[in-house]
Amino acid sequence: MTPPKARLMDSVAILEKLVAFDTTSRNPNVPLIEWIESWLDAHEVPYSRHRGPEDGKWNLHAILGPQEKGGLALSGHVDCVPVEGQDWSRDPFTLTEKDGKLYARGAADMKGFVAAMLAAVPAIKAQTLSKPVHLFFTFDEEITCNGARYLIEDVKSRDLMPDFCVIGEPTLLSPIIAHKGRFTIRVNIKGRPAHSSQPALGANALHAMGRAIAEIAAMADEFERDGPHVGGFEPDHTTMQVGLAQGGSILNIVPEQASFEMEWRAVPGDSNEAIFARIRHRLAPIDQALRDAWPECGLEYTALVDLPPLALPESAPLVSLLQQITGRNSAGYVSYGTEAGIYQQAGLPTIVCGPGDIAQAHKPDEWIERDQLTRCEIMIERLVRQVCLAP
Repeated sequence: MTPPKARLMDSVAILEKLVAFDTTSRNPNVPLIEWIESWLDAHEVPYSRHRGPEDGKWNLHAILGPQEKGGLALSGHVDCVPVEGQDWSRDPFTLTEKDGKLYARGAADMKGFVAAMLAAVPAIKAQTLSKPVHLFFTFDEEITCNGARYLIEDVKSRDLMPDFCVIGEPTLLSPIIAHKGRFTIRVNIKGRPAHSSQPALGANALHAMGRAIAEIAAMADEFERDGPHVGGFEPDHTTMQVGLAQGGSILNIVPEQASFEMEWRAVPGDSNEAIFARIRHRLAPIDQALRDAWPECGLEYTALVDLPPLALPESAPLVSLLQQITGRNSAGYVSYGTEAGIYQQAGLPTIVCGPGDIAQAHKPDEWIERDQLTRCEIMIERLVRQVCLAP
C-alpha cells in the first residue's frame, strides 16, 4: 500500500486505510504498523517499535514534543475480531459510507480512534509542546491484552511514563472510570479409558467435568446472590460462566479426556487471584476422587487471560478534565474489559473515552458515525491543549 505523504488527512481518510488491513488477532499486524510508521516518518515523529512473542506482532510508541516522561498518552489497539460466520452485507475490509455511518470491521472497535490519533499528528506537530504527547498502538487486545503488558513494561523500563492516558474504546465519547476485570482458564480433566460395559475399570472424565461445571454454576449463583454488589455496573456483581466444553471419543468407551473453558468478570474489589483459588478449592474433591481411583487421573488448570479491573477514583484530575472537555457530567461504569486496568496497575492513571458505540463492536456491518470521529478529533485537540501546552 502506498505510504502516506506529509499532508493533511482527516480521520475518515485514515480510517479507510486502516480497515483495509485484516488485523484479526490471529494475523500479524506488521503491515498496518508499517503504514503508521510511514505516516509518522512523513511528519518527522520519533517512534520505537517493540515486538511481542509472536513473529509479526508489534507495539508502537510514538512521542510528539519533548522526548521524556509525563504529559498525555493516547492509546488504541490495532487488532480486531474475526468476520467468519458473520452475515456482512458488504466487504468488511473496505470502508463504505451510508447516511453518515462508516461501515467496516474495526471501524468502531477501535480503528476509528486510532485514525483520529493519527489525524491529529500534523496539528500537534505545529504546536510548541511543553509536555509530550505519547501515542500507544498495541496488539492482541481482543484475545489476551498482552500487547499492552509488553508496551507498558517497555515504557517503564525507558522511564517514559506519561502522567495520564486516554484509551479510545467506543464509549460515545463518554468518560468511563471503571470496568470489570476478566479472567479465563481452561480445565483439563484426565480420566481412564475402559469399555463402557465395565465402567468401574475406568474413570469417566466427562462425568467429572459435569460435576465441575455444576459447581461453577453454583458459584455463579452465589456471586449474584451474595455479591459483592457494586453500583453502576450492569449486572452489579461478578459474573461467571463455562463457555466451551468437549470430551470423549466414542459412546462405548469411558471418556479418558475432557476439558472446558470458563471466564469470570470481576467487579472492582473482587480479586481474580482469590476467585481462581476459590475455584480450585471448590473443585478439589472432584480432583481428589479421580486421583484416589487412579493416581494418573485428575484436574489441571491453565490460566489463559488475566485482565484486571479498572477503578479510577471519581475525584481524580483526569476525570474532571475529560468531563470538561467532552461536556459530560457523568463518569460511567461498564462490564466489558479494556487495557486500562493494565495501565492503571502499572501506575498510569487511565480513563476510557472514545468514539463509536460498543453496541456496534464485533457485529456484522460494524459501523461508526462520521460525526463521532469529527467530535473525537476535537476532543484530542482540546486534551493536548489542556495537558501539553504551556499555560
